[in-house]
Amino acid sequence: MSDVLNFPAPAKDPSNTAEPRAVPPAYAELAVTTNFSFLRAASHPEDMVEQAVLLGHSGIGIADRNSVAGVVRAHVMAKERRLKLAIGARLVFADGTPDILAYPSNRAAWGRLTRLLSLGKRRAEKGDCILNLPDLLDRAEGLNLIIMSPARIDAARLSVLIEKLLQHASKRSVWLAAGFLYRGDDTRRLRKLAQIAHDGFVPLIATNDVFYHAPERRMLQDIVTCIREHVTIDQGGRLLSLNAERHLKSPQEMARLFALYPDALAQTQILLARCHFSLDEMQHDYPHEAHHGTPQQRLIALAEEGMTRRFPNGPAPKVRRALDHELQVIGELGYAPFFLTVYDIVRFARTRPEPILCQGRGSAANSIICYCLGITDVSPDTVDLLFERFVSAERREPPDIDVDFEHERREEVIQHIYAKYGREHAGLAATVISYRGRSAVREVGKAFGLSEDTVSALASTLWGWSMDGIAEKEVRRAGLDPSDPRLQMTLKLTQDLQGFPRHLSQHVGGFVITRTRLDEVVPVENAAMEDRTVIEWDKDDLDALGLLK
Repeated sequence: MSDVLNFPAPAKDPSNTAEPRAVPPAYAELAVTTNFSFLRAASHPEDMVEQAVLLGHSGIGIADRNSVAGVVRAHVMAKERRLKLAIGARLVFADGTPDILAYPSNRAAWGRLTRLLSLGKRRAEKGDCILNLPDLLDRAEGLNLIIMSPARIDAARLSVLIEKLLQHASKRSVWLAAGFLYRGDDTRRLRKLAQIAHDGFVPLIATNDVFYHAPERRMLQDIVTCIREHVTIDQGGRLLSLNAERHLKSPQEMARLFALYPDALAQTQILLARCHFSLDEMQHDYPHEAHHGTPQQRLIALAEEGMTRRFPNGPAPKVRRALDHELQVIGELGYAPFFLTVYDIVRFARTRPEPILCQGRGSAANSIICYCLGITDVSPDTVDLLFERFVSAERREPPDIDVDFEHERREEVIQHIYAKYGREHAGLAATVISYRGRSAVREVGKAFGLSEDTVSALASTLWGWSMDGIAEKEVRRAGLDPSDPRLQMTLKLTQDLQGFPRHLSQHVGGFVITRTRLDEVVPVENAAMEDRTVIEWDKDDLDALGLLK
């Protein structure tokens, strides 16, 4: 297979004397790393999608380092802007294999990718992922794979890697990436890569290996690198970017760069078209939660039993109508298993030899069913309930039932859930820990080599977890000179860094439970606390996909 496709030129119309209008080339950047690779990139997923739209890309691929933590945010923005999105991961290996971008072609391949990431994360400490090439080869079916060319090209090694991938991956689903390093030998380097691709019978595909959406983010890219590597900007040396070229570029600019290899741009469209999977396909596959009959039948029986217990003299007419209405809405939306899960967890806590104190709160207090099941203790005789604040057939939003358990015994409840459903079916939701004012100014100040006294003075001007910038008068009040160039850069980049994810932590008690394997929905990793596992998505991500928590 040649790395260049020859297309016949269209015949000219002699009657048309006007100059032909140049047709913009079709291009999709498929090597995009966002700040959800945690201190390895300098732009949010939403920024990447927005910039791709502005530049006229036909689509974009988000592939973070051994992670899919940021894809939901990219998915939401891409739907809003009507841009085709390929979601995958940049697989970084522990055995020296070059990085490989993996994009699933369908839902089954997505499940294989998330299981692969879970495997690497479960064998490593929190925040790390240990993968070897055989791990990918065992799960390569249905994945579109782009081999990222290392700076130093070893033709023999790349050829062997291509051969192995072709033996295990789906037909015509392996590409070799080509990009510019801007160090003076790009023409020779691309020629060498094109030859390796030709000899290995795989297409060459154009990428820019993007780490920030616009050139002006290059300095922030250097700063997050310094924070990650625990060095100052003056000590960064070769750890830092050689140039400001790792941003999204227009299709016209990519066509100019790859003028000798036009098919490398065309291949981005071919690969994009083979990525059929969308997060819209994620339907919550909740446990059945009924031993006999249907979940709805069990919920009705428990609700009626609870109604009799709560109202031994019979409920008021409005309470009876409220219960019937709630049962109807829950049945239409299919949420009965979710209520049964919460009921079983509360029952477990209250039937221990030494009961665990617990209490439902929040919008669940608007539900007569939660009252009858014993989840809440808000009586409809003393408060007017508005169930639609809790569950609405129009909004079709999943219910959010918060139950507080006494702090000292919460772990018993967590381990009970793991024991009942299994680690393959239950995991804690994540919480994204992001940079706020004080943490951002401390990290950026250290990266710029400011003294501890200076950094502390800057941080002291901010209140709590403020996301506001530091005003010039506050800088002067702290005894500092706001006109100092290094201090000015510190203040600017502090503002840019705020809101960036630092790492994933665990939700205090938000569980995601599935009937099928949870690690085929989202990667699961070890938590910092022993015997706990956490998924990569937080509450907002789960809400955006309509997944029950």
